[in-house]
Amino acid sequence: MSSVSAAPPAAASLPARRRHPSTLTVYRWELRKLVSQKRTYLGLGLGVLLPLIFVIVQVVRNQPAHGDTIFAQEILQSGLATPVLMLTFLAPFFLPLIASLVSGDVVANEDGNGTLKTILTRSVDRGQVFAAKAAAAITYAALAVYLSAAVATVAGIGAWGFHGLRTLSDTFVSAPKGLLLVFAAYTFFLIPLIAVASIGVLLSTVTRNSAAAIVGTLGVTLVLAIVSQIPGLEGVHPYLLTQQYFAWQGLLRTPTDWAPILHSLWVCALYAVPALLAGYLVFLRRDVAGG
Repeated sequence: MSSVSAAPPAAASLPARRRHPSTLTVYRWELRKLVSQKRTYLGLGLGVLLPLIFVIVQVVRNQPAHGDTIFAQEILQSGLATPVLMLTFLAPFFLPLIASLVSGDVVANEDGNGTLKTILTRSVDRGQVFAAKAAAAITYAALAVYLSAAVATVAGIGAWGFHGLRTLSDTFVSAPKGLLLVFAAYTFFLIPLIAVASIGVLLSTVTRNSAAAIVGTLGVTLVLAIVSQIPGLEGVHPYLLTQQYFAWQGLLRTPTDWAPILHSLWVCALYAVPALLAGYLVFLRRDVAGG
């Protein structure tokens, strides 16, 4: 009696299909790269050292900080005035600089090292790679902001105590509410900083040069800051990215002034979304052979 062997399943005769890693996996790869780069710690170190230096100088001087804001006058009365005053100081230049150190380098660095062509020839979708790199740059910016906030808050409270805080409306809030407002202010500052990081990612993709992208990102913010000082151009001021750096101050009024924050949301989106879209389209057309 002849036996008939069963035919193997059709699926078994087909070659195994290579699965693409998830975007979350690619994002983790990008974070690991950041951890291994010295530039990462340069920016974070700057965000930590500046608040510490400020507090040490003020403790030695034992006088109110220079400035015409309520928080400069209150610096010796409440440790919570320190992170607010530091955000006012860091917002125009230093935090955008820290964000640009990674966002301007995130694509261009791999161009310079010749590793981008290796990544793009793997079984990874180009859109995933770009999304992961942009997300990593924004994550770094957020980490720098919150690290600076934490150091300034701890140092300020250690030097002058955990006391209530006067707001820009000259009202008094309790220490717990003041602490909440401090970290809310830093959170809303991320709105324009994400736009800065997005511009950095675009320039990093287009220029293929880290130095050019970093300087270019800072150059954009500098030009916008100069435009805000030119007489006769007051009509464009509400739409300048640099004007959104202080929208968070609406939180420190009684009652809360949400208008500048909501305005900042859509104005910053006008900068961030086109920058990321343009960077994405350029990245999709990247010549693999040329890097």
